[in-house]
Amino acid sequence: MEIKPSFIENIEQSIISHWSQKALTDYQGETLRYSDVARRIEKIHIAMDRLGVNAGDKVAIYGRSCVNWVTAFYAIITRGCVIVPIQNEFRAEQVHNIINHSGTKFLFTGEGIDANIRFDEMPGLIGIAKLERFEIIASRDEKLREVREQLDALFDEKYPRGLTPDDIHYFRDTDPEALALLNYTSGTTGFSKGVMIPYRSLWGNLSFTQTRLARGIRPGGTLVSTLPPAHTFGMTCEVFFGFVYGLHMHFLNRSTSPTIILQMCREVKPVMLVTVPLIIEKIIRKNIFPRIKSRRAKVFREMPLVKYLVRRSIVRLIKRELGGNIRQVFTGGASMNYEIEKFLMDIGFPITSGYGTTETSPMITYSDWTDHVLGSCGTVVPHMEMRVACAAGSEAGEVVCRGKNVMLGYYKNPEETAEVMRDGWFHTGDLGRISDDGHLFLLGRIKNILLGSNGLNIYPEEIENKLNSLPMVAESVVVQDGQRLVAIVFPEQPADGSKLSKTELEAMMEKNRKRLNAMLPVYCKVSEIRLHDKEFEKTSKKSIKRYLYAIHH
Repeated sequence: MEIKPSFIENIEQSIISHWSQKALTDYQGETLRYSDVARRIEKIHIAMDRLGVNAGDKVAIYGRSCVNWVTAFYAIITRGCVIVPIQNEFRAEQVHNIINHSGTKFLFTGEGIDANIRFDEMPGLIGIAKLERFEIIASRDEKLREVREQLDALFDEKYPRGLTPDDIHYFRDTDPEALALLNYTSGTTGFSKGVMIPYRSLWGNLSFTQTRLARGIRPGGTLVSTLPPAHTFGMTCEVFFGFVYGLHMHFLNRSTSPTIILQMCREVKPVMLVTVPLIIEKIIRKNIFPRIKSRRAKVFREMPLVKYLVRRSIVRLIKRELGGNIRQVFTGGASMNYEIEKFLMDIGFPITSGYGTTETSPMITYSDWTDHVLGSCGTVVPHMEMRVACAAGSEAGEVVCRGKNVMLGYYKNPEETAEVMRDGWFHTGDLGRISDDGHLFLLGRIKNILLGSNGLNIYPEEIENKLNSLPMVAESVVVQDGQRLVAIVFPEQPADGSKLSKTELEAMMEKNRKRLNAMLPVYCKVSEIRLHDKEFEKTSKKSIKRYLYAIHH
């Protein structure tokens, strides 16, 4: 597909080219064609015009993924307004802070978000509208409700013969450095930082999706949205990719779980699944391993004459579970469990991963599944440069990058901006190494490094990845207790439905600890495994909130 020179021009061209095709569907809800999306965009533009919401003004969206989240997003950006996407997991106080700090003028809200947000806590807003029907629920301008009531009539007056592709002419983002999106990070401590994303960054990421992510996929296919659209991973690899490429996107509009995602995939039959590793890991452990891990099946799989055919049959089984049309599963946001990733690669299943940050909106690395290397997160994407800033004699260092995808800086925060933007390079805060063929291998976050008693660095994420591959371990966090390393484990229960007692689990974990330590250097051996009785709390990227489990004395 030809990539237009401006981000918004690609949206415009996609609507015109795919006018009669299905574009967006809420699971078990309404379906919009591209022409329907265009009409809703135009109605929002008419309302904005009457209310004086103009190019450069900030408009926020706070809600779960749904057809009207995407419609509102494209209406805002094609008007030339700055989008402030707010993650639906954020609580009322965070929303109030973001709206006031950003100077947002209008807010769209949806179902499934904190009902405690208060209009009087956000004095700069002229109004709030619900995403579901664009109903006005709060207003400081009397004209707002009048315009909403008259909107259909105003639309008919402007387009007496109906809206046609010839009428689609949107704002032109002629300045690639202009601010397009203000994305507040889900920081674990303190106030969220507003990441300033320019049009060039959106274009660079869109170019990646249309040229690299789209390989082997034809327009007109279906795509299941599993990621929060307010986060840049979901926004780029689902909302941008699907809409501009001409795919039919389906949204859950509710909390995601592997069971619901599988059910939706079987019905919708997506051509690609973009998700976090945790979802794939749970699907494989619960729905695939119990079928193929019997002793007889294992022996059969390893017989040289039938190994290839058996592995192909397992690939077909997994694809059937995901609807049957999957060309590739793309994961990001966290590292994949080593055992699961190796299993999928050994059988030739089309899985790959990428790496990025909110500050690069998000892409830094990616490889097609045919070039994927076990444990890596790909090679640098188009329009970007990457290296590791490491000390002499060391292979590992901080991952730094520069290029089109990198942010302008943090909004109203020059100190934090100067901290991460140095000599034109964005410092990610992630540790990694780059292989001779350019594949990036991440070691963890610099802020998560633990210091051993001998002064050597300990990377807890590396230990956790090994531990998570051992029997009955669902997920884990490695922390320090004085000079000792302790692993906190949320255990799995047997797939056959039986339940292990606490004593049996503790005995299993002690065996795991000995197996784990046999794989580790002396200075980072684990002294104890402690059981945790529920899943760890996570961010919207499904990363564990590690700070909640630190041991303090």
